[in-house]
Amino acid sequence: MSRIRRSKILQFLVMLVALEIIAVSINMFYAPHDIAAGGATGLGILLEAAFGFNLSLVVLIINMGMLILAYFFLSKQTVLKIAVGSFVLPLCLALTPQIKLIEDPLLTVIVGGSVFAVGISMLYQINASSGGTTVPPLIIKKFWGVKTSLSLLAIDGFICLLNVFVSGFETMALAITSQVLTTIVMNFIETGLDRKKIIYIMSDDALEEIKAKLGLLGKALTIFNVTGGFTGHDKEMLMVVVENPDYHQMLEVVHEIDSSAFVLVMNASEARGGIWNDGDQYGAKIEIPADAPAASTPNDSAK
Repeated sequence: MSRIRRSKILQFLVMLVALEIIAVSINMFYAPHDIAAGGATGLGILLEAAFGFNLSLVVLIINMGMLILAYFFLSKQTVLKIAVGSFVLPLCLALTPQIKLIEDPLLTVIVGGSVFAVGISMLYQINASSGGTTVPPLIIKKFWGVKTSLSLLAIDGFICLLNVFVSGFETMALAITSQVLTTIVMNFIETGLDRKKIIYIMSDDALEEIKAKLGLLGKALTIFNVTGGFTGHDKEMLMVVVENPDYHQMLEVVHEIDSSAFVLVMNASEARGGIWNDGDQYGAKIEIPADAPAASTPNDSAK
């Protein structure tokens, strides 16, 4: 079996798992409480709660309608990308039992929104889609240039507002809360769970001592040649990438050596490749090309 074929099979399996996770979040958390938190599944929940329509059948009909729109207005590649999810998600909804696992609505939204975010994030990782209301934003972007995230937010927000007419204001508030929570969890998943800190350090008198101490701690350094913004003096700035648990230890070490050292800290969602936490690499200096513009600090003696 070729590598490409294995990759496609793996992607299909990941898609199946992701769509089943979404189905679980709908059938075991949202639907039992009649909470419509956007998307074709949200419309299905509203119609099921108001008129007793079958949820999976409603989602299938909506997905087919969106697939027809995609066929006429979007590329064939886009149609193929959303076609599988458009058929498989209703099937997963039909096969997954609708059970109220949690009685408390707020706890349901917290757990269900997190589960839903995991499923959607898995689809994003393989560039797949569950169809439904993801299609209109693509069409709107093609013809009017509006960002898909904005139009999708507007559509899902409108579906959340419809909860008022079916289940009341409290359910609408829960649906909106679920949207916010899902977005936060998705962003956290997509930007990486293995987060790190990037620390920039400058010191007027103790930089060499800081280098030596960090080397003993097994921290690899990158050294930038920078220029003071006011004085025009050339000096060095250290960049160190550390795991989150090591962050406070790093700050303590720097401030013990030079309490007035300039320290700038940034979050890094991911660090790959190279050797950034190996004592053997201590002192490895990355030179900046002579013709490259120099970095500038706000003040040569910034504290």
